[in-house]
Amino acid sequence: MSEAAAGMVGTVAVEAKDQLDFTRLGQWLEANVPGFTGPWSYTKFAGGQSNPTYLVTAASGRYVLRRKPFGPLLPSAHAVDREYRVIAGLHPTGFPVPRPFGLCEDDGVIGTSFYVMEMVEGRTIWDGSMPDLAPPERRAHYEAMVDTLAQLHETDYVAAGLGEYGRPGNYFERQVARWTKQYRAAETERVEPVEQLIEWLPRTLPEQTRTSIVHGDYRVDNMIFAPDGPRVVAVLDWELSTLGDPLADFSYFLMSWVTEPEGRSGVLGMTGPETGIPTIDEMVTRYCAATGRDGVPDLNWYFAYNLFRLTGIVQGIKRRILDGNASSAVAEKTVTKLPALAAAAWDFARKAGA
Repeated sequence: MSEAAAGMVGTVAVEAKDQLDFTRLGQWLEANVPGFTGPWSYTKFAGGQSNPTYLVTAASGRYVLRRKPFGPLLPSAHAVDREYRVIAGLHPTGFPVPRPFGLCEDDGVIGTSFYVMEMVEGRTIWDGSMPDLAPPERRAHYEAMVDTLAQLHETDYVAAGLGEYGRPGNYFERQVARWTKQYRAAETERVEPVEQLIEWLPRTLPEQTRTSIVHGDYRVDNMIFAPDGPRVVAVLDWELSTLGDPLADFSYFLMSWVTEPEGRSGVLGMTGPETGIPTIDEMVTRYCAATGRDGVPDLNWYFAYNLFRLTGIVQGIKRRILDGNASSAVAEKTVTKLPALAAAAWDFARKAGA
C-alpha cells in the first residue's frame, strides 16, 4: 500500500477538535435511526479531507456519520444535505449506495449538519493498479466500475425524486463558473496556468447532449467492492454530485488513465493484457455500449476541465489548512500538488487547441 493510501485507511482516535456531543448525538440516534440501541461509541475515519466521517459502533450494528467541518466554510461547499438527498433518492432504485438513516440540520446537536447511513461491509481498493489481484480480476473490477457508472447515468433521476437536484442549462458553463468562484474565494497566491484556464474554459465550452445524475468524484477509492468478487456494492462520497453532463463523470473516471501511478487511482502506462487493466479505448467502448452512445468527443478539453476543478478543490484545502479547519493529516501533502495540477490542466488545454 502506498504512503498516500496508508494515511487514509482505518479509524483513529478522535482529537479534541473533532469530538461530538455524546449525549445529544446519542439521543438523536435513538430517535432517528430505526432499531438503534446502545451502548455505543465512535471513532473517526483516517481518510477524507472534506467532510469528516465517523464510524459509530453500537449494540445494534455499525453506522457511518458524515458531518460538515466546524468553523468558517466556503459558500455551497460541504453540502451534506445534498449528499443525503442523492443517496436517499438512489437507494430505492437499486443503485449501490448505503442505506440512509437520517439527516440532521439542527446545529444544536453536534454543532453542524450531519447525516447517518449504514456501514457497508466489503473491500476498499485504494490503489488503481490493484497489486493484490491477478490480471483477469483486475479487468473484471474495472469493468464493474465502468458498468456501475453507466448504470448511474442511465438511472431515471426524475423517478428517483431528483428532478430538481441540479439547475438547467449547460453543466460545464455552471461548473466552470462555480469552480472559478470557489478558487477565487480560497485563493492564496497567483498561479498563472489557473489564470489562463479561467480565461480559456468559458470560451470553449462543449455542447451538452445528455443530462444525468453526476457523481462528481467517481474513482476507485470512492467505492466499496463485494468481499468476494468484482462487484460494486456501494458508491460513496456524493458531496460533488448534481444533475449534469454525464461526460463530466466519465472523463473524470478516465483521468486515471492519464495520471502517473501514484498509489491512488493513476494507471498511466499500466494497461494491457499483462496487467489486465483495460485500455482507455476499451473503457470508452464498454461505456458507450452501455449508454447507447456512438462515441465520445475529444477528451482533452474534459481533462483540462477536470484538472482545473481539482485545482479549485485543492486550493480550498489549502485555505482550510491556513484557517485551521483541514480535517486530515493527508491534506498538507495534497496541497503541494497544486502547481503541478494547474500546469497539467493547461497542458491538456493546449492539446485541445488553446
